[in-house]
Parts: sequence; structure tokens; C-alpha cells
Amino acid sequence: MPNLITIPGIPELWTKTKGDSRIKIAILDGAADLERACFKGANITQFKPYWAEDIELNDEYYHYLKLTTDFNQQQKAKKQDPDYDKEEAKKESEAFFKDFPKDVKRRIDLSSHATHIASTILGQHGSPVDGIAPNCTAINIPISFAGDDFISFMNLTHAINEALKAEVNIIHIAACHPTQSGMAQEIFARAVKQCQDSNILIVAPGGNDKGECWCIPSILPDVLTVGAMRDDGQPFKFSNYGGGYQEKGVMANGENILGAEPGTDIPIKQQGTSCAAPIVTGISALLMSMQLQRGEKPNAEKVRQAILKSAIPCDPKEVEEPERCLLGKLNISGAYNLLTGDLLTTVTVSNVITRDNYADVTVSNIAPNQSNHGITPSAASKLVYILGTIGYDFGSEARRDSFKQLMPPVSIDGTMIPANPYDASQIVNYLAENPSESKSLTWTINQELNPIYALEIKGGFAGDVYEMLNLMLAGQIELESSDNYIERVSIPGQITDKTITLFSGQEVPVITINNIRGMYGWKINGLVDAVLQTLSDELVDIEEIRMRRSLSSFLKRVYFDLQNLGKTSKDRALNFAATNAFQAASSFVQAVSTGMELDTIEIEKSPFCRVNSDCWDVKLKFFDPERGLRAKKVYLFTIDVSYIIPVTLGQVRSWSVPK
Repeated sequence: MPNLITIPGIPELWTKTKGDSRIKIAILDGAADLERACFKGANITQFKPYWAEDIELNDEYYHYLKLTTDFNQQQKAKKQDPDYDKEEAKKESEAFFKDFPKDVKRRIDLSSHATHIASTILGQHGSPVDGIAPNCTAINIPISFAGDDFISFMNLTHAINEALKAEVNIIHIAACHPTQSGMAQEIFARAVKQCQDSNILIVAPGGNDKGECWCIPSILPDVLTVGAMRDDGQPFKFSNYGGGYQEKGVMANGENILGAEPGTDIPIKQQGTSCAAPIVTGISALLMSMQLQRGEKPNAEKVRQAILKSAIPCDPKEVEEPERCLLGKLNISGAYNLLTGDLLTTVTVSNVITRDNYADVTVSNIAPNQSNHGITPSAASKLVYILGTIGYDFGSEARRDSFKQLMPPVSIDGTMIPANPYDASQIVNYLAENPSESKSLTWTINQELNPIYALEIKGGFAGDVYEMLNLMLAGQIELESSDNYIERVSIPGQITDKTITLFSGQEVPVITINNIRGMYGWKINGLVDAVLQTLSDELVDIEEIRMRRSLSSFLKRVYFDLQNLGKTSKDRALNFAATNAFQAASSFVQAVSTGMELDTIEIEKSPFCRVNSDCWDVKLKFFDPERGLRAKKVYLFTIDVSYIIPVTLGQVRSWSVPK
């Protein structure tokens, strides 16, 4: 895609606005080369950070910069060759940069990244790179110049605080700090929240880690996450997805994005979520400019919601794994329609000149109501199968105080003191005596103490469900050494369109539960013990020790590293694999008996399935830690998640693969 103007909705939006100088964008990245032709006339400045030291931009630096630009252009030309070999090109690149001074190479890399991103947003029309919002204002705040601290939380916090001082409307954060928990350092999370409370939209790439992985800040609440799709509309396999991304992310074009690079005015094409995110940032700036044009104040949350709610979900008939599309594909005309109530008039693109990336646009005579580009509410699976812990909430002070008033006082060292509704043991005892009171609580499923869903209990078996919830809560407060201790629970349900506000002010989605089928509670050691007991005849002592370690590792990785919301088919399959550890155990016992240990857990759409089912293959890869050249062993079993309670299909299959 050589021209951004070929993206549906951009030429239409440009007939309304190319940006307003009052809309200010902070670009948190490396140090962009603002001497490039595409920035001539642009209202963009660069902040000099006090927390990072720049290297000297001397003859040595510019020598290596020229070598880099020449090499990049050579590689660009080679890509046009039908016999272009990606692996060979990668080897050439590694060999070429091998002898570069580390700080110089790092400085060039960060500057290249920032220059490309900034040109996508602010490039002046008629220049080598047409940006999306050329008339807006921007400030480039380098997170780092040449160090390895580009994803440092401290640097990011400093940069965000400077953006806040600059009174910007949008913060584009290019950094992607990998995370397993989805939790950021408190000082950084607080800075992000302060910006959002100040009506600032934060946009960030979802990352290119090739799977169900997340990044900070993109995983944080209310940050607009951007994934990358190819020119043909298919999501890139490297674009991260899953977890919280599914509720807060959109896909934008991330292939062949033309942008500027340092030291030359010849643009270069790049790909990745880092290239897709500035497209969403630029569109957000144009939508805020439209708000100003309509006499309104820029409203960050309205713009974010318009982009999310108008996203077009991927069609399962066209995309093998539609969950990779997050909420859906960026729908510029749809977002405009939701924000303004008006429809964009369709335009046709003519006279596209590849050389300077400039195009004329012509308003066509197509009726306005034909230009909505199929705006459709974003759809998600209604089924949920989630792992976590049980919690409860009062919703309001009045309800909390009603429990405090009704619960009996407790005796501590012979002194009677008022009841404490926040004491889970007191709540458990009270509900055991007054089971009907369970209905007056808001029950939640939590992950790492954070409520993920509120539970709505419905149907004729509601009493059984409430009893099970109380038993699970009681198990969670037992001593870890107790046989009744519960470390994790599984909850199958169906998500609704409703949300509920908790006492803390947090708003969470609601899932319904109709019966206790599939509701389980366990502790890791207990589950492992139960599994090992069924395999006792097949194991010798040393294998049992290895087996215990491997099974525990598998469960903990699902609970922590691969923690998810249990909404996508893939997530439900993974969560059920952990619940039904007996199925995985038959894989482990074979691998462990040959001295192998668990390496990776992969979930893929199964090519074989029953009619009207939704089948996923769980692939467990094992390696030999003492023999590095030994082939890996793959064990696979299939899970059907088409019903509210997943089921396993067939037997475990296995084969060897090269390292």
C-alpha cells in the first residue's frame, strides 16, 4: 500500500479537515530527524529530555547514518526481486550492522523509528511523505536517545509528565514493554491515569511478539491499542492479541507504510504495529479537529469510543482466527458517523503518483448514505470460560452498611466488636447461616485481585450456584496446607451486553451463570497430586518428581504468563486444558519419562473437527535441557469449545520436530 490515501475513509476525511493547529500531539519515541523535507512547514518541535543523554552527532555518526540509509535503500530495491529471500536478507543485515558502534547503531535505530512514525502523522502534503494530520501541532519527546532504557518505566513516566505539562490532546507512545501480568509500575500507571483524567487520548501499538502477548502501555485501561493487518486485510501473525486487547484494540494497516528516515529525503516502506498505530493517532487528531470545527471541545473518550465501537469485526469465513483482529478493523467513516451523526461523502482517488506519494482526490456523485463502509457493532463470542478467584462487592455504601448492620458482632480476646463485611471469613459464616443474602452481593471473578467480570446468577439452579460460590470463597481463605484450600476456580458462563459499577467505581462486564456445571475449585498441588495418583503405576520416584515439577510449571504458566479473559475460542481451549490437567498429564508422563521438560504451549485452530463444532489443538512442546541438539517432542490434544463447557476430543497425538 504505497499511499495512505488509498485507505478507505482517509480521502473522505481529508475533504473535511487535514487537522487543526489547536490539536496537539505528543510523540513519545526516539529523536526524530526533523530536518527532513516532509517536516518543512510542519508545526512540530522536539523536547530535550533531562533524563536521557544524547550522543555526539559528529562525523562518525553521520558516516554510519549514511551507510545505514544506503543499505536500507539497497534492501528496498532487492525486495522488488521475485527471488527475494527474507532469511538471506536478514543474514545480510546482521552481517552489515555487526561492526557498528553500539551507541551509534542504537541512536540510528531509535531515530529511524521516530522519524517514520512522526512523518506518518505530520508529513506535509506534497512532500515525499503525506501525513494523516499535517495541520496539527506535535511535540516529539524522546524517551531515550541511544540507551537500552527505551522501555524504562522511569523514562516513560518522565516523558508522559512532560506531555501533560505541554497540554497535549493525544499522546502517541511508541514503546512496547512486554508484560505477563498486565500490571505496570504504580508511578507509571498513575501518570497514565492522570493524563486520561485530563482528557488526553493515549494511543499505543499492541506489539509484534507473534501471539497472545501484551505490552505496557497498550494493555493499560483506556489506552487505545492498535494491531497491524496486511494490505489484503488479513491480520499479521506477529501482531499481538488476546487478554484485554480484545476489548480495547483495533486493527489498522501495518504493511508497506511509506515514511521518512533520517539522513535522506527518499522515503522507505516499513511494517508492524508501530506503523499501524500512528495511523490511528492521525485519525484521532482529525476527529478531534472535527470536534473543534463543530464548536465542541476535543473529547478524548468520545473519540476513543467512536473508533472502538465502529470497528468492523473480522468475518470467520475470511479470517481463520478472527480473534487476532481484536475488536475489528479501523472504520474511519463509521467513527466519523458515530462522532458527528453525519455521513462522509465518498471520494475517488485519481492521479496517484508513487514517486512523491501525492494524490489528487475528487468528490464523486455517490450518495452519502453509500459511504458508511459497512459500520457494524463489534461482535465477540458470548461464551466465557475463565480462570481466577472468587470475590464479592457491595456496589454502594448503603448496601455495605446493610450487611454491617445485619451481620453479628465478633468476639476478639473476649471483646465484642462490630462485624466487618470486608472480612471474607465473616461473610462466609454469615452466608452459611443466611444463604438468601448471597443474592444481595455482587459476586465477581478476579485475576490478581482485580475484578474481571461480575457474575449474574439466573435460572432454577441459582441457589446451587450461590452455594458453590460461597464454598469457593470459603476455600480461598483456608490455610494453604488445608485439603479444602482453593487456589484457582473455573467459571463457565455467557457474557451479556451489561456492565456493572463496583464500589470502587470500576466498571466491569457481566456474565451470566445458570448452573454449577463446569464450576471447579482447586489448588495446584492438590490437582497435581490427583493427576499423579492416576499415573502412579507408570512412574518411578525420580519421574514423579520431574512430573510434579512439569505439571506445576504448566499450570502456573497458564494462570500467570498466559492469563486471559476466557472470551475467545482460543482462550477457552487454553483455560480448559489447565482445568482438565488429566488430559495434559498423559502428554507429560511420556515426555518426562525420557528426561524432557515443557518448552512452549501453543493453541491453534484444529483442521479436523466435528460438524457445528469449534475445535482447537493444544500443542505442548518439550525439550531436553541436557541435550540441546535433541529434537523437540510435540504432544497434541484437541478441545471443542462450541458448548459452554469445553470437551476434549480423541486421543493425544505426538511427533518429533527439529529444534
